[in-house]
Amino acid sequence: MLSKKTKYGLKALTYIARSIGDTPIQVSEIAKSEQIPQKFLEGILLTLRKSGILGSKKGKHGGYYLRSEPAEIKMTDVMRVLEGPIAMVPCVSLNFYEKCDDCPDEDKCSVNKLMIQVRDNTLKVFRNTTLADLSQID
Repeated sequence: MLSKKTKYGLKALTYIARSIGDTPIQVSEIAKSEQIPQKFLEGILLTLRKSGILGSKKGKHGGYYLRSEPAEIKMTDVMRVLEGPIAMVPCVSLNFYEKCDDCPDEDKCSVNKLMIQVRDNTLKVFRNTTLADLSQID
C-alpha cells in the first residue's frame, strides 16, 4: 500500500509542476491547495530537496521548485526517494537485495518467481511514467 508520505509527495510534485512561471511555490500554498498537513509536507519536500528532485529558495518570495523539467522526472526516482525499495520482498529488489531468512532456495521459491513478475511490471510502469504524465504537461 502506498504510504501517505508518497501520496502527498506525488500530489505536491504535481502541484509544483502545474504551476505557471518560474516563481518558487510556498509550502503553505501547496498544503492548502492539496489538503496536506503543512508540517508533514515540509518534511516530504525537504526529503525531495535533499535527493535533488526539488530546489528551494529562502526569503519573502521563496519556496520550492523543480530542478528538472517534469518530463525528465521519472516515477522510479520519486518512488525510491519517498517509498524506498520498489520490490515487495527484499529477495527480488534490484537496489536493496537481501536473502530471505525463511527461504532455502530462491530458484525454487514460488513467492520469489511471482514477486519478480510484480517487480518487473511495476518498474515498467514507473520507468515509463514521468511527472509530466501525472501533471498532463507536454
